Amino acid sequence: MATVVITHKDCFDHVTPPGHPEQVARLDAVLTALEPLDVQQVTAPLAADDDILRAHPKSHVASIKAAAPAEGWRSLDADTHMSVGTLAAAYRAAGGVVKAVDMVLGGEVGNAFAAVRPPGHHAERETAMGFCFFGSVAIAAKHALDHHGLKRVAILDFDVHHGNGTQDLVEDDPRILFCSSHQSPLYPGTGAAHETGVGNVLNVPLPDGTGSAAFRKAWDDIVFPRVDAFQPELILVSAGFDAHHDDPLAGMMLKTEDFARITRRICALADLHCAGRVVSALEGGYDLDALGASVAAHVGVLEEASR
Repeated sequence: MATVVITHKDCFDHVTPPGHPEQVARLDAVLTALEPLDVQQVTAPLAADDDILRAHPKSHVASIKAAAPAEGWRSLDADTHMSVGTLAAAYRAAGGVVKAVDMVLGGEVGNAFAAVRPPGHHAERETAMGFCFFGSVAIAAKHALDHHGLKRVAILDFDVHHGNGTQDLVEDDPRILFCSSHQSPLYPGTGAAHETGVGNVLNVPLPDGTGSAAFRKAWDDIVFPRVDAFQPELILVSAGFDAHHDDPLAGMMLKTEDFARITRRICALADLHCAGRVVSALEGGYDLDALGASVAAHVGVLEEASR
């Protein structure tokens, strides 16, 4: 089996205003860092509306389409902006993660990383926010359940910001376990430990300044035992790398090796419960050097695990 990277040139056409942290250069940094690895690139398709509608209502899809500008930018909030190419990029991002699920569950590859933007884990049912338009990972989880007939899917989110959108999209679905570690307090202000959905949400808030030891302990002692007990048939990863100590948007102090280690642990659980089936998707990470190095470490472990 092999690892694939799923991406598309349309993801470069989501252009944010000058100085915005979620910039085109992020994808350049990711793909450049992945060049030395022996992984095949696959083209991300446009998501089908039917897949997006598994997570978002028709009114949300219609509002995003209606907001797409013919020129320049349109701001949906202070952080979230649409350019001429954003709509296609958002459809490619969601479609890329769904394609990854299809390839992994179809036995074509062992695991996959979707190198796509815009990110998705802040997009709530009817609200685009936090640089995100569609909840790509949640959409892919529901696709795995409804289209492929799985019974249990786990979503693991180690982005420094809480995946409020993913939580909003899955917290009423006991077939999906959502686990998130994140700095708190920090944007978007959600993700308290008492937010548990229908018993399928596990939030692990961590304080500003959290370093490697505390991060690893939280996952080893709290998150991974919960995932182990859930026995998922597929693991999806919201892979944000903005908990790195060099990232400008937060205050956690992780090192590149921490992202390699957590990926090894995720792959070990996947080997135990779901024949190694892991699909990972890019979320945050805003220092370009740290992002590139962390993604390379993450995908390098996926590639090792798929051999």
